[in-house]
Amino acid sequence: MITLKQATGPAYTRIYSVGAARGENAVPNDDLVGPIDSSDEWIRQRTGIITRTRAVPETDAIDLSTAAATEAIEKSGVAPSDIDVVIVATISNPKQTPSVSAIVADRVGANPAAAYDINAACAGYAYAVAQADALIRAGAAKHALVIGAEKLSDIVDPTDRSISFLLGDGAGAVVIGPSDTPGISATVWGSDGSKADAVGMNHTLTEFRDGQAPWPTLRQEGPTVFRWAVWEMAKVAKQALQQAGVEASDLAAFIPHQANMRIVDEFAKQLKLPESTVIARDIETTGNTSAASIPLATHRLLAEHPELSGGLALQIGFGAGLVFGAQVVVLP
Repeated sequence: MITLKQATGPAYTRIYSVGAARGENAVPNDDLVGPIDSSDEWIRQRTGIITRTRAVPETDAIDLSTAAATEAIEKSGVAPSDIDVVIVATISNPKQTPSVSAIVADRVGANPAAAYDINAACAGYAYAVAQADALIRAGAAKHALVIGAEKLSDIVDPTDRSISFLLGDGAGAVVIGPSDTPGISATVWGSDGSKADAVGMNHTLTEFRDGQAPWPTLRQEGPTVFRWAVWEMAKVAKQALQQAGVEASDLAAFIPHQANMRIVDEFAKQLKLPESTVIARDIETTGNTSAASIPLATHRLLAEHPELSGGLALQIGFGAGLVFGAQVVVLP
């Protein structure tokens, strides 16, 4: 009997570097309040957002991904040709196919890396990190480029009071590779499709094509999503700490999906984070960028607090699906 040869990889992985790209325009609340009959004060109180970044019409999720990836690769010390898998988490590929990842792999010089996109909305980046970690440790890849990228301004209805004022555009990228010590913990992830209607697109592309509905845009049942995020996701965050074998007091940083500042604040309370833990609040000036929000927030934290490098961070993503994913990582 012939025994198939199996690939094996390193015992551990870590994040080497982070890159970021944000939409070119800063859009303040006052620019959006007219169509939703609201005010700057209402948006700030409900979400913590003062302004959000949005891309110009000519820029798409592929462009944002390429810019973020270029920075991450340059800072990683890994040659583009040594990256053998590219994973892009996004819900805003301008075309359903080809993938954003294949085009970005070519643009950054990583051809012929394996490349694929994943659609896990705001949990997409955490999902992609889990996959990159597993692929490298299994020997299926040596270095991975992971990107969370969104151009949500293309799928916004300016008159929608449930979500339109939350959303921004941007991309965050990391390079992941082998490590002598553990740099990415086991991931706690899952889904609850019974709540699929709580947040997502309001129409299908085929309904739009057939003239049965307007252009599909994002919308959400705000109270449902808020309750789920605050109560259920705090449990997931605690499980991720347990899986990693660490306490909240061990965290240098907490980097949740930048969905809403009130959710971030409630998380911090439930996790009983010490004052020494730096909490990411990138939503204030970037907005909610779905799959891009955690790497963008990580990039900003490291720029503003370089002393966090080498510390532990708990990151958790959650959103449409409903889906969720969380893990503890060592910050590059």
